[in-house]
Amino acid sequence: MTRRETDAPDGPVGGAPEGAATTKSFGWSLHGDGRRIADGDVVAPAERLTWPRTVGIGMQHVIAMFGATLLVPTITGFPVTTTLLFSGIGTALFLLLTRGRIPSYLGSSFAFIAPLTASQGSGPAAQLGGVVAAGALLLLVGVAVKLAGSRVIDAIMPPVVTGAVVALIGLNLAPTAVGSFESQPLVAGVTLLAILLVTVLGPGLLGRLGILMGVVVGWIFAATSGGLADERVTALRDAAWFGMPELRGPTFEWSVIALTLPVVIVLVAENVGHVKAVSAMTGRSLDDVAGDALVADGLATTLAGFGGGSGTTTYAENIGVMAATRVYSTAAYWVAAATAVVLAFSPKFGALVFTVPSGVIGGATLVLYGLIGVLGVRIWMEAKVDFTDPVNLTVVAAALVAGIGDLTLTMGSVELGGIAWGSIGILVAYPVMRSLAKIRRS
Repeated sequence: MTRRETDAPDGPVGGAPEGAATTKSFGWSLHGDGRRIADGDVVAPAERLTWPRTVGIGMQHVIAMFGATLLVPTITGFPVTTTLLFSGIGTALFLLLTRGRIPSYLGSSFAFIAPLTASQGSGPAAQLGGVVAAGALLLLVGVAVKLAGSRVIDAIMPPVVTGAVVALIGLNLAPTAVGSFESQPLVAGVTLLAILLVTVLGPGLLGRLGILMGVVVGWIFAATSGGLADERVTALRDAAWFGMPELRGPTFEWSVIALTLPVVIVLVAENVGHVKAVSAMTGRSLDDVAGDALVADGLATTLAGFGGGSGTTTYAENIGVMAATRVYSTAAYWVAAATAVVLAFSPKFGALVFTVPSGVIGGATLVLYGLIGVLGVRIWMEAKVDFTDPVNLTVVAAALVAGIGDLTLTMGSVELGGIAWGSIGILVAYPVMRSLAKIRRS
């Protein structure tokens, strides 16, 4: 399939690519007649289709992000509507700061589930402090990348390190998923089966919504079999249709911050991976805006933490929509962001999501946490990491067991768990061991 090789404009007002129509509305050039896409062609970020078609594609992006974005606050106990509000605001910020060159939705990051779950005893304010700290660090990483160039990421976090951190974050959560599954095994089993069937057998976009469809099927089964908590059903019945999202501020505890900061490694990998994926699909180099993407997500996550929402990241689910439609227009993402903000002002909607029982969560997280772990392995495979190399083998082995076993040690008044020790361990041990190995060979 051939794609246009013209450089992307600086933003939606930067002019249409060669061959596009010159008609503009709110900064986007109309692609052709706005109704059809020629074979081998794509709708560029600075282009759009007719507004009815653009709105329809924007709604598909809402559907694609919905399940994962809402699942994170459902699992962690964060307010659903607040998280949804800041995901919409964060998406708008991302589109502005990347100057309309990178189409992306910023939804709830699964990477935050582990530290937020592990730090529940510290209270929601301290958890939000961890989110703010992670966002601020990601913002600083973005500034560093803008100043030094995107290659600095590969130097500091080679694939062997990134893959290990991603894997241990997912596998560290395995006991939580199993515990939720065991609380309602029948409901969890139905949920898990639905996810697997939809993912494997579902056609097109439906197959990409396996988690969401599985949660819906599991919820319906729980509702018909008496598996929903009575007090949550009552709260749903009493909730208002319209109202303000619940806003609350953070406090800062070093133990929670230390537990949360390793998430930044995952966020960097997700953002850079998203930039490279969009670049490959559109045939346009976007390396020069990788730093902007990190700054934007860092700012969005920081803002969410100050307001009561979960941390954000670029969403692979929405890449699937773009690949299926060949529409990369940022106009569609503005539609998705606006829709999320509107839904955030419905307490009824938030109460509905809160009725999802632990069995449904167990069935979904059994897959989700495993996917995070496997994603780390995928990073190793795609980078062809050599595990016959003793440095790679031993350092990764130690980090994974520290994470999976949830190694917990106290330093003064700060208690750090497996994710923190595993991540810190490999970030420090890998360059040290690699340097010693080079000295030995010289």
